Amino acid sequence: MKTTMQSHNFKFIKNVNKNTKKLLGTLLMASLLFSSCDTNDDVDYVPAPDRPSAQEFANIREQALENVTQHFQFNADDGLISLTSDNGVTISINGNCLTKNGNAVSGTVDLEYVEVFEKGNMLTTNKPTMGLMPNGDKALLITGGEFFLEATQDGVPLETNCPLQLNVPAGLTGAPDNSMILWTGVIDENGDLTWDEMEDDPAGQGENGVFVEGTEYYAFFNDFGWTNIDRFYNDPRPKTTINVEVPEGYNNTNSAVYLSYDGEDSGLAHLDTYDPESGLFSEHYGQIPIGLECHLIFVTEENGDWRYAVKSVTIAENDIIGFSFNETDTATEAELTVIINNLP
Repeated sequence: MKTTMQSHNFKFIKNVNKNTKKLLGTLLMASLLFSSCDTNDDVDYVPAPDRPSAQEFANIREQALENVTQHFQFNADDGLISLTSDNGVTISINGNCLTKNGNAVSGTVDLEYVEVFEKGNMLTTNKPTMGLMPNGDKALLITGGEFFLEATQDGVPLETNCPLQLNVPAGLTGAPDNSMILWTGVIDENGDLTWDEMEDDPAGQGENGVFVEGTEYYAFFNDFGWTNIDRFYNDPRPKTTINVEVPEGYNNTNSAVYLSYDGEDSGLAHLDTYDPESGLFSEHYGQIPIGLECHLIFVTEENGDWRYAVKSVTIAENDIIGFSFNETDTATEAELTVIINNLP
């Protein structure tokens, strides 16, 4: 009897030890499994960057504009003065015509000047070439140069009561083009620029206009601000509109979409409307030629640099084109400018 009891006790203990080992083994395997999963997650998981704010996107554009701004000083008492820009544009201003708060100006004047000829700078500064049509729609302009002039004294903006003049080498944007006219730039509350055809001077101070002589454009206009030598892009093919979807978290406040027409180095279109419900940027005027070979460009800001994507497309009727975040890359302003300028 004693022997039998001992035998039962031994079997019971043996079974307990066996079950305990199984339980411990299961727990150990589970621990290793969860540990392995955690480790792999740490290695493979790459968090997406925070989306930039509207102000951060505006800041990188403002910095790009500052980077191409040229600064001059002259004495208003010298009368008619001529300045030469980095690209060989001659700027003529008559100091005797300058006024500050209605009074004649004397002494040192500061001049801020911007010239834009290539689509890389048009993109980074957000100065595309979109012109108002007679019906209020917008269409692509081909430029002979975009210009900004502002004269100040002690930080106060000045006015002029006689024409300003620019002599612009036509070779900066191709051959001379007699169909070019003058446009004035209007910046809306979102910071976007639209070009409006400049009318003849209504005050009789002189005629706003541009003409070609030799290899130069001669432009005359009566106001400081943005001025453009342009003509509308011409293509006989049927037109359409397109929509563009951008990566999640981006919209028209912290990103933008541009359109570069292949074969046109001195013009850049802007998809200037955005639908929050669909999340689509749009060229809703129906002015893009069907069959056009072009490059869509998505841009935004990231940590003081540019995040961008470029996609080659052939326009189809009512096309919807999408960008994924995986298609984007980062670049400095200088790098992105070269990339855009090198598009076909």
